[in-house]
Amino acid sequence: MNLNKKLFEQLELLTTEKVNKASKNIDALSTFDILKIINNEDAKVSTAVKSELKHLAKAVDLIVKAIKSGGRLFYVGAGTSGRLAVIDAAEMPPTFGTDPKLVQAIIAGGNKTVFRSQEGVEDREVESIKNLRKLRLNSSDVVCGIAASLRTPFVSAALAYAKQIGCKTILVTTNARSVLLNKSFDTIQNSIDVAICPDVGPEIIAGSTRMKSGTAQKMVLNMLTTASMIRLGKVYGNLMVDLKLNSRKLEERAKRVIMNITEVDYERAEEALKKSGGHVKTAIVMILKNTNKAEAQKKLKNVNGFLRPALK
Repeated sequence: MNLNKKLFEQLELLTTEKVNKASKNIDALSTFDILKIINNEDAKVSTAVKSELKHLAKAVDLIVKAIKSGGRLFYVGAGTSGRLAVIDAAEMPPTFGTDPKLVQAIIAGGNKTVFRSQEGVEDREVESIKNLRKLRLNSSDVVCGIAASLRTPFVSAALAYAKQIGCKTILVTTNARSVLLNKSFDTIQNSIDVAICPDVGPEIIAGSTRMKSGTAQKMVLNMLTTASMIRLGKVYGNLMVDLKLNSRKLEERAKRVIMNITEVDYERAEEALKKSGGHVKTAIVMILKNTNKAEAQKKLKNVNGFLRPALK
């Protein structure tokens, strides 16, 4: 079959390429009514993501298991999907104190496409594989492909390669699961362990997946990494306890976290943080267990860095 014709037929199947009836005459409306339609459609996104929670949970469990075994999480995406991946990966170190290599994003066209779109780079299948090889992808890692349109070559090639070398693989798409299961996408089906498919419906502007699809993808990526970090002991209650003190704001946030958990005053929190070497968990154990830095570190090490059991 003619490759262009095959692509055309694939696009015909995609919900994200269909015309949204609610916005069919949006160009003839007032500013307020345009915004009202956009807002009404955006309100559907959370429900679409909610319907995929059991698949999200499976994906989180894969990620947690991989990281506990020394693996990493790699996002792969093009265009808006790639940019959202870059944002989520970049937020991990300041939020959860992770090594920047733990969660990494690969965007089609390289980092320059974060700021300026390069059309056509999404079709470069070989490039995504080259990137993964350069980063020494191995079977301990997890690769999460993000593709609103399901069939993005840059993403599908990365997933196929990852699966081939024994990685666990995840696909995030905003087309319905029934579309993914169509025989037109059998190659992708065979490359993934978990699919997350919030069906957001046709976009306000047909095919403009930076809108509802982008919002859904942002929610999904936030959930994947946040839930994973919680399961890995990076949170106590709902507080970030693995902060790296890389700015004055983060230093003061760390003190607030210590004060909140231990109920000491500012001066005591500041003193403990300094004595702990800037390690929030250690400072908290020092205060609540009335011990020194070395003993606090030992308690944390005995429970793999989880604060709650260290305080028992």
